[in-house]
Amino acid sequence: MEESIKTRQWQLAHKPRHEPQLSGPEQTFKLAEVDLPEPKDDEVLLKLLSYSNDPAQRGWIDPDIPAERLYVPPVKIGQPMSAFGLAEVVESKSSKFSKGDTVTAPTGWTEYAIVKAGSCQPAKDLPSGLSKTHYLGALGLTGLTAYFGLTEVGQTTKDDVVVVSGAAGATGMMAVQIAKKIIGSKKVIGIAGTDEKCRWVEKLGADVCLNYKSKSFAEDLKKETPAPDGYASVFYDNVGGEILDLTLTRMGSGGRIIACGAISSYNTSAERTTGLKNWFEIIIMRLKAQGFIVLDYANKFGQAIELFNKSLQDGKLTLDESSETVVKTPFEDVPKTWLKLFEGSNQGKLVTQLV
Repeated sequence: MEESIKTRQWQLAHKPRHEPQLSGPEQTFKLAEVDLPEPKDDEVLLKLLSYSNDPAQRGWIDPDIPAERLYVPPVKIGQPMSAFGLAEVVESKSSKFSKGDTVTAPTGWTEYAIVKAGSCQPAKDLPSGLSKTHYLGALGLTGLTAYFGLTEVGQTTKDDVVVVSGAAGATGMMAVQIAKKIIGSKKVIGIAGTDEKCRWVEKLGADVCLNYKSKSFAEDLKKETPAPDGYASVFYDNVGGEILDLTLTRMGSGGRIIACGAISSYNTSAERTTGLKNWFEIIIMRLKAQGFIVLDYANKFGQAIELFNKSLQDGKLTLDESSETVVKTPFEDVPKTWLKLFEGSNQGKLVTQLV
């Protein structure tokens, strides 16, 4: 590349305390055009193909979370919104990658990016013509989050009754399959937001999936976790809020709560740490609740990915078009697609595919 290249970016303009705004005086993101320099040694120039949409991104732009409490640097005003991307190598100054390779990398919301070659992971062709966008979800950090949450944090076994909230989401749908088909837990109960999603989660392997919007949800959950032998022993929680509060009452003695996410409160900061009525259940039932970040287990990523690949070949993992919601998006609408995360409209992983 003989001269700099121009690229558009979506940069952070205002840190939202509630729902991010697409327009108005407190618009969360602004569209900008910047010049990128030539890549240096051991760097690559990438053209973005798709973005991963993750609930965790909401925390990276929250003004009420101090930087020292985050596991990654927060996005600063004027910086591109942080995101993982699937991209094509346009130019390489590294022996690791060649022009035309497809990779995943932390790129941000930008059309082109220059990144260190060491931060890129190859995205090779997948069997049966599976889309490479799965590297942003089930075969990437999302699937790894489900796996290490269950195995390392929850210490899940074949003898466990496992409940998974957000079971039709990107992490939840992998947690259901891993618990039932790889670990072999005796009962897996999913929780999702529509009857259609519940039936899909059951097809993935859940013994039953309950619609939390149903008027009978509380009774349904009680029925599926009968006292005392049918109580849940592991709760993989992606949602928090009222669902967590209710599930605390259905946990058996010594149960483990895998605190992965709390999407129910991400856009309502005042309620983020309040609202649990059943905290006493943790005491009387000797429950363990542990939060975690998937990066804690980075040294084990390789062996987990190998297990995923073998499980795909053995039919223990189901991955197809229904496992992700790919939204074809012009660059001008990237923030709009991201906000679909908080509407509950996606099934499986929500991916922004640039057009």
